[in-house]
Amino acid sequence: MKIYVHLNCSSCKKALKWLEANEISAEQINLLEATPTKEEFEQMTEAYDGNLKKLFNTSGQLYRSMGIKDKVAGMSEKEVYELLGSEGMLVKRPFLLTAGSGLVGFKEADWVSALKG
Repeated sequence: MKIYVHLNCSSCKKALKWLEANEISAEQINLLEATPTKEEFEQMTEAYDGNLKKLFNTSGQLYRSMGIKDKVAGMSEKEVYELLGSEGMLVKRPFLLTAGSGLVGFKEADWVSALKG
């Protein structure tokens, strides 16, 4: 299991604390140092039924300043993955990859269901 995080992100801190409290280990990767691979983005896209918008940090300043909201619909999967891979601050976080699936953001109920259910 891998988790991509931004160390100053409050949701990431909550997720890491939750994983620790539930004794679930995951390789922690700083999104500012490395972004998910194309294959990992594909896995997450599949986990969210093809909804590419779910991969974006839509509340982030960079997302808004780049006007991505209006561009995503006209982009191919390849273009979305290249854009996300080029700038870690665009990636929704935490970005948790499990065996064959994944979760973005931290909603405790979803994490309990996916990881403990």
